[in-house]
Amino acid sequence: MTTIALTGSTGAVGGTAAHLLADAGVPVRLLVRDPARAPHLGGADVRQAAYGEDSCAPALEGVDTVFMVSGHESADRMDQHRSFVDAAVAAGVRQIVYLSFVGASATSGFTLGRDHGATEDHIRASGLDWTFLRDNFYAEILPTFADDEGVIRGPAGDGRVAAVSQRDVGAVVAHVLQDPRMHAGRTYDLTGPEALTFTEVAAVLTQITGRPHRFVDETIEEARASRAHYGAPDWQVDAWVSTYTAIRDGELAHVDGDVSRLLGRPATSFDEAVAEIGL
Repeated sequence: MTTIALTGSTGAVGGTAAHLLADAGVPVRLLVRDPARAPHLGGADVRQAAYGEDSCAPALEGVDTVFMVSGHESADRMDQHRSFVDAAVAAGVRQIVYLSFVGASATSGFTLGRDHGATEDHIRASGLDWTFLRDNFYAEILPTFADDEGVIRGPAGDGRVAAVSQRDVGAVVAHVLQDPRMHAGRTYDLTGPEALTFTEVAAVLTQITGRPHRFVDETIEEARASRAHYGAPDWQVDAWVSTYTAIRDGELAHVDGDVSRLLGRPATSFDEAVAEIGL
């Protein structure tokens, strides 16, 4: 029987995929840093493993296809990604389904999108079969961009973002993993059904929460200054600011139909996704 392994099952996307696969009767192996946090799924094989550690190769032994989420944002994330891919090769894994980012490349305006591009390159060079699921920013995360006063601030201008529901991405992951070879060598762009400006995002949040929200456009210099009190390293501040500039420059505006085509239903709208999380 084909062995499917998943990383990220304690998160929203990986957890959704793991539950859907279990519901469909597909046996899964869950690779988690803390087994106590693994979802309780009948018949699931739980293995302790963490990116950048020697535990990955043994945990991947006997696995045919692995779903790989990106590691936590850190200065050495690319090294962790490369070591996990190398561990998959050493363990005899045949295919990696990697959760990437729309427009992933060395020239991505969103700085962390460059990490995704480099990871894709390493996977291609590994000789493994691959599938890249490139998602847009998550709809459920956009509300956290607002401060305690409901203000979203950043240099996004009138740029648009086709934010995608985490639930939809998890469903796509489960769909692909049920027949991974059918999707080998394919790249899918996972977006919501519409692209919104942050002014429109704020209006939706106002309507759903009943609390006023608004967007304040910033210059890049203002954006860096308004985030200086966090004391974050430069690479992290660059990532935060580039979240907005990539939207400003139109890199996140494209609405794609891959979610609908793969799932056979419409993609979840931004207001639906936000309403579901009960703000």
